Amino acid sequence: MPTFAAPDGTTLAYRSLGGGDPLICLPGGPMRDSAYLGDLGGLPSHRMLIRLDLRGTGRSAVPSDTSSYRCDRLVADVEALRVHLGLDRVDLLGHSAGANLVLRYATRHPDRIGRLALITPSTRAVGLEATATLRREVTRARAGEQWYPEAAAALESMVAGRATSDAWAAIAPFFYGRWDSAARAHQALETAQRNQEAAKVFGGDGAFDPSATRAALAAHPGPVLLLAGELDLGAPPGLVAQFAELAPGGELVVQPGAGHYPWLDDSDLFTATVSAFLR
Repeated sequence: MPTFAAPDGTTLAYRSLGGGDPLICLPGGPMRDSAYLGDLGGLPSHRMLIRLDLRGTGRSAVPSDTSSYRCDRLVADVEALRVHLGLDRVDLLGHSAGANLVLRYATRHPDRIGRLALITPSTRAVGLEATATLRREVTRARAGEQWYPEAAAALESMVAGRATSDAWAAIAPFFYGRWDSAARAHQALETAQRNQEAAKVFGGDGAFDPSATRAALAAHPGPVLLLAGELDLGAPPGLVAQFAELAPGGELVVQPGAGHYPWLDDSDLFTATVSAFLR
């Protein structure tokens, strides 16, 4: 796996998949090993995926200064990767919490970005939050599924402030369009793949500047894909639709039957949507 040095000397790793023009892919979690992205449903047939392991995750080194896990501090790592790859401009894909990093990078380096693909994005960077109504719109659609009663009860306990580790496990099906063996296997890896210490720092005080990010997004002349999963509890379609309104070049796509990881639910449709946008 190739590596490069961050500005503070931390050794960072990335994996290249496929051929064609590079697409830098920033994982969510936050602070989860980029391995969970896989090949994003077959995108390497269309673009060269540059899948970055953020500092302290995957094969990237743990930094000496753990405050550098904060989202705005990670921007320097993305810029170092661009320079390392010898690219004048970059197309960026951010999944979930990784969308926040894409937007922080775009705010600081607007002249270095091309197309932005935000997949089931977190909206913290622009100051939007999902309401209980938006979340219930997607959870109620699952009411006929066998696991729903336990998951719904766990979700209500969390809303009431009685969250437990068992509750988090119980609501996992709400993040997948199909709670099948592939989804269970994918979800089972999450705890081991995430740097919990880094995740706590990622969104700390100073990590986001919503007014500056909204201004940068409004000024961005290029296209922005905002892809939501129809059944995603993490980034409900109604919330992603509000996000899309902030970008003049925003293109909202809601993938039918998909959860938080749409490339797992329908890889062909996901790949067709994203590759068409990137062209």
